[in-house]
Amino acid sequence: MAIRTVLGDIPASDLGATNYHEHLFQISPLLVGDELTDEAASQSEALLLRQSGFAAMIDATPVGLGRDPAALARISAATQLRIVATTGAHRDAHYCSDHPLRALDADARAALFIADIEQGMPVSDGQRALDPHAPIAQSPAGEPVRAGVIKAGIDYWAISRFERQTLDAVASAHRETSRPVMVHLEFCTAAHEMLDILEAQGVAADRVVLAHADRVLDAGLHLELVDRGAWLGYDGAARMNLFADEQLLKLTERVIVGGGEHRILLGGDVARATRYISYGGMPGLAYLGDRYLPRLRDLVGAETVHQLTVTNPAHFLDTV
Repeated sequence: MAIRTVLGDIPASDLGATNYHEHLFQISPLLVGDELTDEAASQSEALLLRQSGFAAMIDATPVGLGRDPAALARISAATQLRIVATTGAHRDAHYCSDHPLRALDADARAALFIADIEQGMPVSDGQRALDPHAPIAQSPAGEPVRAGVIKAGIDYWAISRFERQTLDAVASAHRETSRPVMVHLEFCTAAHEMLDILEAQGVAADRVVLAHADRVLDAGLHLELVDRGAWLGYDGAARMNLFADEQLLKLTERVIVGGGEHRILLGGDVARATRYISYGGMPGLAYLGDRYLPRLRDLVGAETVHQLTVTNPAHFLDTV
């Protein structure tokens, strides 16, 4: 039983408090001017996350959006922050019309994702889509840097042809590697439909986290998804343009009272240079640990917060 980090596999008991969703490197046509590309700044931000009480994070940037696996490994080694890297693909809108991923069918994408997990990720992000023999990123110890999570993404009440192919590829990669799956949702729409697609291909709901589930404040829907076994990714803290933290705290409490405590993962998905302290923005990666979790502890208790930040991520990420 092991969790695959950028510095190698570790037992689940060594993971510690985990932020399930952040980005240290990211480039997307949807985020022009907000790119995360500065290794020194990203390392400083990772250290702020570490100092806020987190021992680990998932870097949720998939193929073709500016991943830098070797830099993730260097940052992990320098900050002692355990990092789980991601393969897979985001939703359609994040890829330009000429992106090489679009030329790959589901089988070819699955092969790419499996290689990222088993062999290691290429030095140049997305390079394997053009060259299966691209050089593999190395950790400071000279080991290949491998991915530990497989990602897909879908749009608002819609699953495009590109996104459906990615879901098929993710299912194939999961069957081959048993690695857990993260799916980006737009306001938690089409969650049941997406789970139906994955379950029909052998991906149990209890291996899938629904990123941004808390972008809709519907405890009833969330408990339906928990009943299916799915993980709820709560990563909306500090997004006052959508909901006040107080609303998210109350949603979390309602889902916990309803029996969902064992299926919630917490993250920040801050994801933009203008929101990173080390890039000159705010509120930064430390917001979740320094400002949100104390309020959540006051509401639901320290033991429950430990469940959400330590026990649940270890369970989700562990692979037999």
